[in-house]
Amino acid sequence: MTTQTTQTAQSTYGNSAIPAAQSSGAASLISRVLLAALFVIAGLGKLAAPAGTIGYIASAGLPVPTLSYAVALLIEIGGGVLLIVGYRTRLVAAIMGIFTVVTALIFHSALGDPGQQMHFLKNLAIAGGMLQLVLNGAGGYSIDQRARR
Repeated sequence: MTTQTTQTAQSTYGNSAIPAAQSSGAASLISRVLLAALFVIAGLGKLAAPAGTIGYIASAGLPVPTLSYAVALLIEIGGGVLLIVGYRTRLVAAIMGIFTVVTALIFHSALGDPGQQMHFLKNLAIAGGMLQLVLNGAGGYSIDQRARR
C-alpha cells in the first residue's frame, strides 16, 4: 500500500469518523431506547404477574424472593426509564449490566439446553451494550448531556 492509500484508509476508518458518530443525538437516544425497551417490557410483565414471578424466583433458590422481585422491578422498570431519559446513564448502565450477568448465571446457566444457552448469550450481549454506555455515556438527547451545559 502506498503512503497516500494508507493515509486515506486511516482518515476513512480512523478516529476522525468516531466523533461524528458519537455526536449524533438521535442515534444515541435510539440505542438507549432499544436497550431499555427489553427491561421495561420485562418489568411490566413481572408487575402484571407478581405471584408467578415470585414463585419462579423462589424455584431458582434465591433467598427472600419477594425482595428479589422488588429489586428486579426497580432495576428493570426504573433503570429502563432512566436509560431512556439518559439520567446518570453510566451508573444505571453499570447496575443493569451487572444485574443482567447475574440473571444469566442464576436463571440461564443450563448451557446444555439450547434455549437456555441462547438466553445466556443474549444476556451477555445486553451486558456488552450496557458496558458501551458505561464507557461512552448517554450521548445526545439526554439529561446527562443537558446537565453538562
